[in-house]
Amino acid sequence: MGMNVGSGGSDSDPEPMMEINTTPLIDVMLVLIIMLIITIPIQTHAVKLNMPVGNPPPPPKPPVVVQIDVDFDGTILWNGEIIPTRDELETRLRAAAAAEDQPEVHLRPNKLAQYKSVALVMASAQRLGVTKLGIVGNEQFVK
Repeated sequence: MGMNVGSGGSDSDPEPMMEINTTPLIDVMLVLIIMLIITIPIQTHAVKLNMPVGNPPPPPKPPVVVQIDVDFDGTILWNGEIIPTRDELETRLRAAAAAEDQPEVHLRPNKLAQYKSVALVMASAQRLGVTKLGIVGNEQFVK
């Protein structure tokens, strides 16, 4: 705190102090901020879930996979077995589509196979209702 002392020999009133002392105000504000920080509850970021009780369901069985290969000369192989005609291919695809749990059909064309041979297998599978059809081995086509 400062005090403004006038000259000792003057008869006039001392000049009033025009400055405000802000130190106590800052102290009060710091105390209020600390009290506010202490009283705020800690935020917990928890998600409350109602988890099921009882035995978990059995793990799903792995799907049946049918591998169809199209060789460079147009030969079609079903799980490594040569399919001689288109009718035989369609019979097997029809049986796969009619199964209660459809197998996954993985079509793997050779890099040198004609598009016509691959398109024939894909069109037959689509027409006969095979819904789980995928083309595997695409990495051989990347240069």
